[in-house]
Amino acid sequence: MFVDRDGTINPDLKYLRDADRLEVYRGVSEGVRLLREHGFLAVCVTNQSGVERGFYTEADVDRIHGRVNEILARGGTAIDRFYYCPHAPETGCRCRKPGTLLFERASAELGISFASSAILGDRSIDIEAGEKLGMLTVLVPSRGHEEEVLRECKERGVRPDLVAPSFRAGAARLLHRG
Repeated sequence: MFVDRDGTINPDLKYLRDADRLEVYRGVSEGVRLLREHGFLAVCVTNQSGVERGFYTEADVDRIHGRVNEILARGGTAIDRFYYCPHAPETGCRCRKPGTLLFERASAELGISFASSAILGDRSIDIEAGEKLGMLTVLVPSRGHEEEVLRECKERGVRPDLVAPSFRAGAARLLHRG
């Protein structure tokens, strides 16, 4: 199972540098634990253009990912692996979502089959990346942004397989579908 970070696991604070400011949405620990209990790896793929833009360093990103897992550990779970793109959109790299390079790397390193995997994210680029790889897609738009995100999906020509109001609900719907 692939998951996005900002806006999906935690509120998107725009260029978060300080790991102490990180908060995880309620229900994420339960959702990740549920997925892992059903045999999924929890792999986070996230765009972090703030690195190339000089807002924070790769060490800051690593600290934030460590903090995510510290918080999730309180709920008896963890993200198995984090992958991130440090590039700004104008760089045109293949690792920035909706590009698929980080997913392909995770698949090769962890033995993940896209046909039996899914992506859970809050934006159309998450859904687009999942569609490109033939994964089941679960959209969990941030509260108050549901209409905007669904409109963005339509404009980009992507359609999530499932839409859920929270990470936990998305995980549960995914498991009940399969």
